Amino acid sequence: MRNNQLKKYFFIVAIGLLGFFIIHTVVITIDGLNDELEKVDVAVVLGNKVELDGQPSERLAARLDKAIGLYKEGYFEQIIVSGGIGQEGFDEAEVMKEYLIEKGIPEQYITTDLSGYNTAMTAKNTKVIIGNQGYQSAMIITQFFHISRTKLAFHQAGIKHVYSAHAEYFELRDLYSTVREFPAYYKYLFD
Repeated sequence: MRNNQLKKYFFIVAIGLLGFFIIHTVVITIDGLNDELEKVDVAVVLGNKVELDGQPSERLAARLDKAIGLYKEGYFEQIIVSGGIGQEGFDEAEVMKEYLIEKGIPEQYITTDLSGYNTAMTAKNTKVIIGNQGYQSAMIITQFFHISRTKLAFHQAGIKHVYSAHAEYFELRDLYSTVREFPAYYKYLFD
């Protein structure tokens, strides 16, 4: 009898956790796909993989293309590109800067964050950069599943006015990445 009660208890807890996971995943997906477009002081494009030939991956190029489009629409004038040296040996931020320049963004409007090895570091580095410039607001540009955690990191770093736009790029890997965001978000929340 007691064994059956324990099984029932664990089943209820498991169903509750699964439900919580599903709700969280739906919420971050909706949050990520609904761009919050406002005129801001600066955009922050988060880094990603650079291919072996030194070109941005399709995922990274989509982030940069989103920034270019929003820049041309007048949402911001300054762009911070944030990344580190990836496994391929390229500095993501430098590759991102070169891509933006090739696409017509004036170099003087691009700031490189060469120490943006993860989302939290990008947020902390951005706080310093925008503080030095007297800026108050930022728009983060990344993949849809990454938006909620990035906004959380930026708020934790002390950036009050944070808006977002997602890269218009999807691949099957995004399903895994969306699932992975569940523990990653709560790790950031409680750190």
